[in-house]
Formats: sequence, structure tokens, C-alpha cells
Amino acid sequence: MDELWAPWRAKYISGEHEKGCIFCNRLKQKDDRQNLILYRGKKAFIILNRFPYNSGHLMVAPKAHKAEIAELTKAEQAELFELVILSRKVLGKAMPIEGLNIGINIGEVAGSSIKDHLHIHVVPRFLGDTNFMPVVGQVKVQSFSLPDTFEMLKKALNSIVKK
Repeated sequence: MDELWAPWRAKYISGEHEKGCIFCNRLKQKDDRQNLILYRGKKAFIILNRFPYNSGHLMVAPKAHKAEIAELTKAEQAELFELVILSRKVLGKAMPIEGLNIGINIGEVAGSSIKDHLHIHVVPRFLGDTNFMPVVGQVKVQSFSLPDTFEMLKKALNSIVKK
């Protein structure tokens, strides 16, 4: 049997999770490239998922540590949605995507692994990205490395957003 290695997933699967909120921890640090923060807005930010469902998997989150949609201010709500739209534009410019899954998982039972800090998943879909590997091998094949993906998306973002 052939083996497909995805060693970056081991830390996540083994349950070795960092202390505190991953989103708040990343925001406190300055190295956005190292922390995969693609964009910082006034009230929200875009971050590349370190354990993606698909290459280019982004998350949009408020800067404030809030778990529920109803806790967000109108300004936070507006910027979150603006950054979801920006994420769509960036992904479309940087990658040959044919579709997107956009969703929010609220609560652990709904699939949220980070249940105390609301975030919106923006998952690019590629024609033919569904295959037998997740079903038979319980492995997801990523087409692009995280550093390469970050660079592609950052370049696309910079061409769209002029600061």
C-alpha cells in the first residue's frame, strides 16, 4: 500500500492544542506571514487556515473575542461580510477556483473546533477536487503548500487593496 504523508496535521489530530484562543494569540503577534494573517481590518481580519479543508481555505474573524453572531456590533457585522467578499475576490484572482463554500459553525456540536471565537470559513472549490482519498484513505490531498498559498493570496490581495 502506498502512503501519503501529511505531517502538518499530526499536531492538530493529536489534540496538542495551544493555550488560549488561536485567533487572539495570532492578532497579538506581529509576524503576519508566520501567523498566516492575510489582512487586518479595523474590526476583523482574514487568516489562512493552518489545517485547511482545501488549499486556500480562509477564515474571516472579528478581532474581538466573541462566540455568537448576536454579540457582534453593526460595524463588526459589516466588516466581516466585507472581508468575506474580499476573500472571494482574492481567491478568484489567485487560484483557479470554480466555487466556494462559505459557512459559520456555531458551537462544538455544529462542527466548530474554535467555539469561543466566531469565524467564517471561506473554502475554495476546484473542479475535480473531490476524489476517493478522503473516503478511502481518510486523507485530504492539498494541491498547494501553505507558504506558497499565502504568497499567491497576498500578491492577489495587494493588487486589489491599495493601502
